[in-house]
Amino acid sequence: MALYASPGRSAYRNESGVWLVEIRLHEVRQLFSHLDPAPFREKDLDPEAENYIDAAAREIGLRRPKKLRIHLPAGVADSSDARTLPDAVSNYFSYRASQTRNELHRLLARGLASLAIGLAFLFACLTLRRSLLSAGSHVVVAEGLLIIGWVALWRPVEIFLYDWWPIRRRQRHFEAIARMPVEVVAGPEPASRPAH
Repeated sequence: MALYASPGRSAYRNESGVWLVEIRLHEVRQLFSHLDPAPFREKDLDPEAENYIDAAAREIGLRRPKKLRIHLPAGVADSSDARTLPDAVSNYFSYRASQTRNELHRLLARGLASLAIGLAFLFACLTLRRSLLSAGSHVVVAEGLLIIGWVALWRPVEIFLYDWWPIRRRQRHFEAIARMPVEVVAGPEPASRPAH
């Protein structure tokens, strides 16, 4: 598998306002993981191909129009396997978006559970603190309970303020790649150089 970038300022060619992510293959199966026994339309992409497409889409930008162009030899480009490539790439990145969405739901559910536990613990600490202060002793222990009670809310606050949005961004990124048009072209490689 050869991955291409164009010479000049940008690593990717712009054709009529659409940025091209280009891959040259000798055969269709090069795009897919050799360990996955599923049919082409449902196979996992080869990790190198996935990383390249993912990195290229990030570099080009989520909102900029882009297209995946797969170069194949003339006889291979007309095959039934080659015709399944657009669906296969879309299905794979839709699946990755779905996995990421599930990861986000699990994180938010864990955040809610942590919040419930943290609030219950804080309430218990505040109740015990009030009892200690009304007894007129153990001020240091009472203040320690107050601090420990608030610290118990640290993890849910971290989840709801910071942890969820990188996962949501990754989900949106995979959804954008899944919608990206895929074009299979036959013939020689474009006038470009291999990416390093």
